[in-house]
Amino acid sequence: MGSCIGGISGIVTGLAVVFTAGVAAAQPVAAERGAAGTWPGWRGPSLDGVAAGSGYATRWSPTDNVRWKVALPGLGASTPVVWGDRIVLTCSIDGHDAAVCYSRAGRELWRRSLGATKAGKHKKATGANSSPVTDGRHVWVYFKSGELACLDLADGAVVWKTNLQEQFGEDTLWWDLGTSPVLTGRAVVVAVMQSGPSYLAAFDRGTGKLLWKQDRLLNAPEEAAQSYSTPVVVAGETRFGEPAEMLVVLGADHVTAHDAADGREVWRVGGLNPGGERFFRSIASPVIAGDIVIAPYARGSTLTAIRRGGTGDVTATHVAWARKDLGADVPTPTAKDGKIYLCTDKGTVACLDAATGKTLWSGDVEKNRNAYSASPILVDGRLVVTREDGAAAIIDVASGFKVIGGGSVDEMTVATPVCVDGAIYLRTHDSLWCIAGT
Repeated sequence: MGSCIGGISGIVTGLAVVFTAGVAAAQPVAAERGAAGTWPGWRGPSLDGVAAGSGYATRWSPTDNVRWKVALPGLGASTPVVWGDRIVLTCSIDGHDAAVCYSRAGRELWRRSLGATKAGKHKKATGANSSPVTDGRHVWVYFKSGELACLDLADGAVVWKTNLQEQFGEDTLWWDLGTSPVLTGRAVVVAVMQSGPSYLAAFDRGTGKLLWKQDRLLNAPEEAAQSYSTPVVVAGETRFGEPAEMLVVLGADHVTAHDAADGREVWRVGGLNPGGERFFRSIASPVIAGDIVIAPYARGSTLTAIRRGGTGDVTATHVAWARKDLGADVPTPTAKDGKIYLCTDKGTVACLDAATGKTLWSGDVEKNRNAYSASPILVDGRLVVTREDGAAAIIDVASGFKVIGGGSVDEMTVATPVCVDGAIYLRTHDSLWCIAGT
């Protein structure tokens, strides 16, 4: 997960460009996905909240369609990663940041303790909100304490570790760290966006050597300067004159694009906070829909679509459309086939045309006093949205809004569901559940 109240985070790996009708369409980077049945980071193998496969359960309870459940050794809110037979998540164990690895049968394979935990402030958050990211050989983990570590996926051995706050300055976020590390072809990159030192830092994936650090100092007022969102890595495109690999970052009233090779800013779009509101901290992350960047902002009240390309400040020329009546504060939208699927914090689900921003359909899932913090997942033509009390709804999106199932594990849930090979892995504050039909 990755937010001021819990973790909603993202990942990327490798390079990919898809060609359609003779025109290259940039896609999120996702070359190191591994074999079918991997979930290398928070937003899944295609980096947009879309899962593969079919045969997933459409109804469950704490006793029905539960393949297994394990009690976690400590508190955490990160979304697990899955590669081969390994599932890795982060938590706090006995006052220390830690990573724990389970098999897909629910057996613990290893655990690794690191530095001292920095506890969460908000009742929904922890010191382990940020989601891991893996390339199938190593797994990188990041914590509110500033600890960033590379572990061997096979046995959890520490390959290298560092602490960003010890290197570059203390955490000045008002709430709890939410951003997750992302992978470029060479580096693991962390975005630190806060009141005080705000920057992107790239470390060599294998050695931990600092490759570059780029300040990201934007004139956003007070809490608006703070962001809990996770960058997206995309392949560049010569039609746009962009670098081969770019980081797209949302926060501090701006969307910025950076060359992944050295961190330099390529283009920016401002104007997300024209009234200078002091408390527009950013939680939901951007999502890529073809050649459009979708940016949720303003505490869930706006959604801005930005055409990629250009250099410098492109605010006046590259905003494709903007909605001031719809958005998501915490959950990050999902994108597929030219459509944007979003779930608001209060449980309104909508499908938008990515090119125009027009609402194609919308509806409300069951509501109570609990909000929706987990990000939606699209799998097998169905959208999975999960409420903080562990209740989920499954919506058939083929012909509009139609709730066809759901379930509940009756535990605090802010991490995003993971869908792999017909199994849904639900990480709550206290447990890891494997949901699968018979």
